[in-house]
Amino acid sequence: MAPDYTSGYNLPIRPRRLRKTENIRRMARETRLSTDNLIAPQFVMEGENDREEVSSMPDTYRHTIDRLVDHAETLSDLGIPAVALFPALPNALKTPDAKHALDPDHLYPNAVRALKDAVPELIVITDTALDPYNSDGHDGIVRDGSIDNDATIDVMCQMAVLHAEAGADIIAPSDMMDGRVGAIRDALDAAGHTDVAILSYTAKYSSSYYGPFRDALDSAPKADEEPDKDIPKNKDTYQMDPANGEEAVRELMLDLDEGADMVMVKPALPYLDVIHRVKQHSDVPVAAYNVSGEYAMIKAADQNGWLDDKNCALEALTGIRRAGADVILTYFAEDAARWLSE
Repeated sequence: MAPDYTSGYNLPIRPRRLRKTENIRRMARETRLSTDNLIAPQFVMEGENDREEVSSMPDTYRHTIDRLVDHAETLSDLGIPAVALFPALPNALKTPDAKHALDPDHLYPNAVRALKDAVPELIVITDTALDPYNSDGHDGIVRDGSIDNDATIDVMCQMAVLHAEAGADIIAPSDMMDGRVGAIRDALDAAGHTDVAILSYTAKYSSSYYGPFRDALDSAPKADEEPDKDIPKNKDTYQMDPANGEEAVRELMLDLDEGADMVMVKPALPYLDVIHRVKQHSDVPVAAYNVSGEYAMIKAADQNGWLDDKNCALEALTGIRRAGADVILTYFAEDAARWLSE
């Protein structure tokens, strides 16, 4: 006798009806992820026709300018609209005052020029923090054992104008100094770059997830390497406390008042609640940075056979979008663009 599978339950509402087939799930899907939402961080280094893999970030590379341009063309062909550029400089060029950042003919502005000449439609986002140029390893200038907020802003304003003159589309201050968005806006406008936008790292946390990025740029604080100099051991005095959420809204209000065109939360996955809060209070696009540590964890687990990087990366990126991010900076950008086109 065949079993009777007829339900005895009277359930007029069955949410599984909208999960029955792939097409039904597509129609009912609330959050969409596309290449339009992706920004690809890129590392540039000195040299020619070369690239180096970042040891703690599998499949992520530092490129020389010529190889960077080739890679940017690939990213653009995949539909990725923007890159965020970071320089990997030799220690010999780093000084406590980060003066190399203001050289108009060094690696970074030359890379911006090359990108805009070769792929003019690709948006180039430049970083104005001092840590790639600072021998002390901080985002700002160290004086008497602390970070000098206003002296740092003075340098950043000059950097922003230099980047704009090189062709940058968007300036991204990632330092968390007080008042820097307004000062950079004034400097850009005074120099005639009123159309250059500002993407502020509005809620950048003093996070433990940045380790692989600091490996890529050798940009960690150097307190242990220079015991005779009073250098802060971490970035807690200027980046946000991971325990704070409402403070992000306060930072957001300040950045909006100072003229930020876009705002960012960094990192992303441990701070999905912060992304949601910022989105609720923001009237400009919200970005989130799916940082190096988040990327490295998934890649390491994939290499060990514990997780599948494709499925986990797409799930993570979708979760960041669901939390409220309009755009996502992610080292998965190229792979995600390919996966989304399958």
